[in-house]
Amino acid sequence: MIRAFAFLSLLALCQAAAAQTNLNLGSIDADPSLPVEVTAESLSVDQQTGEARFSGNVVIGQGDLRLAAAEVIVVYSEASGEIARLRASGGVTFVTPTEAAEAQAADYDLTAGTLTLTGEVLLTQGANALSANRMVVNLTTGTAQLDGQVRTVLAPQGTP
Repeated sequence: MIRAFAFLSLLALCQAAAAQTNLNLGSIDADPSLPVEVTAESLSVDQQTGEARFSGNVVIGQGDLRLAAAEVIVVYSEASGEIARLRASGGVTFVTPTEAAEAQAADYDLTAGTLTLTGEVLLTQGANALSANRMVVNLTTGTAQLDGQVRTVLAPQGTP
């Protein structure tokens, strides 16, 4: 039900933050041909609102990539039937083998091309870390704006 395109666009999060802050979070190789698997305790689909709601220990995976949250809502466009928005809440964790991102909530607006993380945002790679209360990533331009108690920790070159 969740298309690989929507999930893979979340990958731009680490790279967009790196471009804005010079934090080298590395490159992420994603294979969009791999299947996307979603597990949850429950799924409800509302044809009237065009929403699918995965609830309870939601994990979305593709290859080595994982997105975990208490709840993920997928909103479909009424006009096209394509995914228009993906909202995750209840402690969101996004991990690859080398990077991780955490926030209380994430809102991926495919129409606007933005990803907004809110509440205790933390991006890490090894000893490097970036935190803020809110981060808005423009996935089209690859830029990010961080607000509220922004803190950056950059390890010296060669630090694991």
